[in-house]
Amino acid sequence: MVIKSSHEVKVTDVEQMVKWLASFGQSAEGGTNRLLYNEAWIEAQQELEQTMQGFGLATHFDAVGNLFGKLAGTNTEEKAIITGSHIDTVTNGGVYDGVYGIIASLLATQRLYQRYGSPKKTIEVLSLCEEEGSRFPITFWGSGNITGKYQIEDGERIKDNENTILLEAMNNAGVANKNQKSAYRNDIACFIELHIEQGKVLESTNKSIGAVSHIVGQRRFAINVIGESNHAGTTPMPLRRDAMAITAEIIHFITVEAKLFDPDLVATVGQLNTKPNTSNVIAGEVDFSLDIRHFDETILDQFYQKLTLFIEELANLHKMEINCSQWLNAKPVAMDKEMTKLVEEIATEQSIPYKSMISGAGHDAQMFGKFYPTALIFVPSKDGISHSPKEFTSKKDLENGVDILTELLYRLAY
Repeated sequence: MVIKSSHEVKVTDVEQMVKWLASFGQSAEGGTNRLLYNEAWIEAQQELEQTMQGFGLATHFDAVGNLFGKLAGTNTEEKAIITGSHIDTVTNGGVYDGVYGIIASLLATQRLYQRYGSPKKTIEVLSLCEEEGSRFPITFWGSGNITGKYQIEDGERIKDNENTILLEAMNNAGVANKNQKSAYRNDIACFIELHIEQGKVLESTNKSIGAVSHIVGQRRFAINVIGESNHAGTTPMPLRRDAMAITAEIIHFITVEAKLFDPDLVATVGQLNTKPNTSNVIAGEVDFSLDIRHFDETILDQFYQKLTLFIEELANLHKMEINCSQWLNAKPVAMDKEMTKLVEEIATEQSIPYKSMISGAGHDAQMFGKFYPTALIFVPSKDGISHSPKEFTSKKDLENGVDILTELLYRLAY
């Protein structure tokens, strides 16, 4: 089948289709800038809609601009099987992130229809309007509205860096369904997301498919250490209340203890600000971030409790103030065991090497997984690189993912 678009691109395989869809918003560096409701985003969704129609799917946009391509099932009383991913990118993001899951879903649905005709259960290919949070300070706007986490009215209070209101940007994009007051749905049988791994696990173990059992929980903290600024040359070491030195002790503790605590726990200090930030002055105050992730909330609780005790002891010993405030608590989400087992069985039958694994990154699947049976499937990312123009997945791995998804949809829908 040939894709027709205003760009006159004719493609027939997954790699070419991914590059075609990723070309909307392409940057000079070879990355992609397709932020929620911007011009490139609008063009991509509109072209994708035409492509879906060319594949014989009935299309519609919901109230927030999520795009659905529907292959109607013969049993109209059955709930729909939804498969897809997100269309938006980070700034100067990669070619495959999000887009691959949409294209793979479209190809898998097309191949099934060509081989077997109409399914028993309706299959809907979904291009979610947003996942990344790159333009507005909110993530999962698309899947969050579908699952009821958000309401359209929530967009009235959210602005981007140019003070554009989210709801205003949505209306200006002109792709929302004006007849709908809500994007919420309760007619979903299950959700399937095929995505690049964005890590090195599959590549390092020579596996082509990742069958994801859990998406980790995330907790993020802002830690503030208050000491006393003083002269770097005239203040003896025993008399110092050095906020930077204490911060270094805390970061060292976090790094060492995380490695010992649990093999699946990760802890990251990625941001640090110091005052007065002068080479010849002892730091009087330091602010730094902490991000901890694991698929078991008990592990997260226990690690944070241990860190809290260490911080309290350190503060008392050095007579300093150390404050730790949590600003994000995203709970772990388990993927559906039966669908995940099916993925593993299919991979075995097709002689595609797979690995059962945990996702350390957030995905739309975690939103759907709270309410519906959900499967998350990974294909490798070369060198683990993602959110970068260097992002790459081989054609063989891309096709393996489509093959797995095609068979999974066949077993669920036919």
